[in-house]
Amino acid sequence: MRLDPYAILGVNSKASSEQIKAAYRELVKKHHPDAGGDKQKILSLNAAWEVLGDKEHRLAYDREYQSQNALGKEAQEREIRNARASSAAQKAQGQSAAAEEALIRWLEEVYTPIDKLLGQVINPFPAQLQDLSADPYDDALMQAFCHYLSQSQKKLEKVNKIYQSLPTPKSIQDFGLSLYHCFSQVQDAFNEIERYTTGYVDNYLHDGNEMLLEAKQMRSHLKKERLRLKYS
Repeated sequence: MRLDPYAILGVNSKASSEQIKAAYRELVKKHHPDAGGDKQKILSLNAAWEVLGDKEHRLAYDREYQSQNALGKEAQEREIRNARASSAAQKAQGQSAAAEEALIRWLEEVYTPIDKLLGQVINPFPAQLQDLSADPYDDALMQAFCHYLSQSQKKLEKVNKIYQSLPTPKSIQDFGLSLYHCFSQVQDAFNEIERYTTGYVDNYLHDGNEMLLEAKQMRSHLKKERLRLKYS
């Protein structure tokens, strides 16, 4: 059963994009596993954000799924039972050779290149920021910093395309959602930092830096989880 992402984030269907983002960030901070939160809760938040954080995904949800709210309780319970029965049957049958091949392909063609690109974006940031801090108002230093931001944004665009190139195997849906959350966090961080470069508002730089630190921790956690995946 597809849960209502609006209900998960605690917003109504008429909420603005900014209201949705604010609600998501607040809930992530509250429930993130690194802060002692519940892992299943953060996964449901990530899933909701994947739908509502993207304009096209949100429109598709509103068109195709909100009408399902008219379904009665009996129909919803039947859907739950069917989903559980299907899941139990799949576990009983075990992973097929095709599922194993899909998992290996996804790890090689999606996760690995994305992780590499994220490293190329996140790791240079402290040194780039240190260079700029020598004199943020120096045109040459700011130009170099903005060039780094521009190149990083291009890499993040590539990350998004790679992520969409293959569906995440069912056996690692949680891992795939965590990866999506990680690079979305990096994207949001760079958006904040770019706002700093246009107006020198320190809050934007501070928020962006904090978000990148969280993304770095997420990436580290993902690398550890990757080692535990079957068929590694």
